Amino acid sequence: MTQTLNDILLDPAKRPVVVDALHQLVGQEVSDKSGVSGAAVKLGYATVTKLKPGVVPAAVDKMLPEFTSALEPFYSDYKAKAGTDFGAYLASRQDEASEALLSVTDDRAEYSSSEALKKAYTKLRPNARKNVEEALPRLGALVDKHAG
Repeated sequence: MTQTLNDILLDPAKRPVVVDALHQLVGQEVSDKSGVSGAAVKLGYATVTKLKPGVVPAAVDKMLPEFTSALEPFYSDYKAKAGTDFGAYLASRQDEASEALLSVTDDRAEYSSSEALKKAYTKLRPNARKNVEEALPRLGALVDKHAG
């Protein structure tokens, strides 16, 4: 029986490790940004983490079921095609994959009770798709690692 992405990433025994790995991935992606837009991402990230320490891992954990649901169709197709590199697969479908993931954060931001978080997200959102697209290879590698 083929495991779904939910089975893999939301398994209570694996979930804390997956959340920590995703938190680290976010930090790596932010750290790797450069230029003016990179400075904006870094500033936004620093602002959010200063306003609410621990918010990033908590948000990752809270949104993990929605992220896995957003990625499930991609993962199912990848497995059906006997893929060996989910990161490369996601990168090959970057438009669809990034929009699927961003729909989760867009919904969360829209319904957030924190005006400061909404404001920070609104500032970062115009470049978010590019940033998510750049993160897809690492995200896929992370999924492959935890699915193995």
